[in-house]
Amino acid sequence: MGRRKVEIKRIENKSSRQVTFCKRRNGLMEKARQLSILCESSVALIIISATGRLYSFSSGDSMAKILSRYELQQADDLKTLDLEEKNLNYLSHKELLEIIQCKIEETKSDNVSIDCLKSLEEQIKTALSITRARKAELTMEFVKTLQEKEKLLIEENQVLTSQLKKMGKMKKSRETEDARAMSPENSSRNKPPETLLLLK
Repeated sequence: MGRRKVEIKRIENKSSRQVTFCKRRNGLMEKARQLSILCESSVALIIISATGRLYSFSSGDSMAKILSRYELQQADDLKTLDLEEKNLNYLSHKELLEIIQCKIEETKSDNVSIDCLKSLEEQIKTALSITRARKAELTMEFVKTLQEKEKLLIEENQVLTSQLKKMGKMKKSRETEDARAMSPENSSRNKPPETLLLLK
């Protein structure tokens, strides 16, 4: 006989609700752990019970690191969404310039209303803010790239400096060995002992 399908609604009995909470919480945490191991991913799980008790699970990175990454991603997504909405609501720069050109020509004939000029001003302001935001974004990306390059160059410089120090030490030790070998004490030691002629 198969398992009975449970209707997803609030459990009225308090004790059975608590038992279900404990079982399902443990099952959810186990699934989160398996997902992190199988897929080599960072998983953060936060559960707050009806009584206000907090249960948490994190794998891979620490909970704080995962949450900070989430916040950064959310902020970036919101900025992107905001810019996309503005781009959708307003015309392209080329179209705006064409409209402005037409309106300027209309002003010469004194047929332009104040409302029309106000809407045109708003469109120009919006286009300008979008352009500035994009410019700031590109500048920040460029600065980030330069900072990464600087970091790599500093690390490379440190490696080269340590290699130079090692080479300098090796050179000094060789020079001292050579000097010892050439010193008069060592040269007298290396000479074969003089033998005296035996008198007959």
